[in-house]
Amino acid sequence: MKIPQGMHSVTPHLVCAGAAKAIDFYKQAFGAQETARMPGPDGKLMHAAVRIGDSTVMLADEMPEWGSLGPKSLKGSPVTIHLYVDDVDSFVARAVKAGAKVTMPVADQFWGDRYGKLEDPFGHHWSVATHVRDLSSEEMKQAMREMEKSMRKPGA
Repeated sequence: MKIPQGMHSVTPHLVCAGAAKAIDFYKQAFGAQETARMPGPDGKLMHAAVRIGDSTVMLADEMPEWGSLGPKSLKGSPVTIHLYVDDVDSFVARAVKAGAKVTMPVADQFWGDRYGKLEDPFGHHWSVATHVRDLSSEEMKQAMREMEKSMRKPGA
């Protein structure tokens, strides 16, 4: 299998209402670097790409005439893109300052990550984590059981 240099087997391709503004947001919030931009004749972005960490994310503007709609037009998204970063707390703080909304506050999780979730201004969902400890399969199962116990309501 041949994959272009700098790409991975799976690459998210986001449709945005305002892809150029989304690129600016990802630069400010996520430290993204723009690697490609191909505007169409009407000024909408037909294709663009940014690098976040070691991965590429492709973007395009909404084009309803081609059936290409983003989360805002669809009233939400069932997709979450996951990012591993060096310092999840400072990463999330920078993203919030740039306009992201926290949908799950950063906290230590039973699987060994410090983890939180964001929604960007374009309606895309992002989970962000810093891996803090490795756990065996059994340790993870036990930690999950303990978490489930703590979430049960008394008398249930």
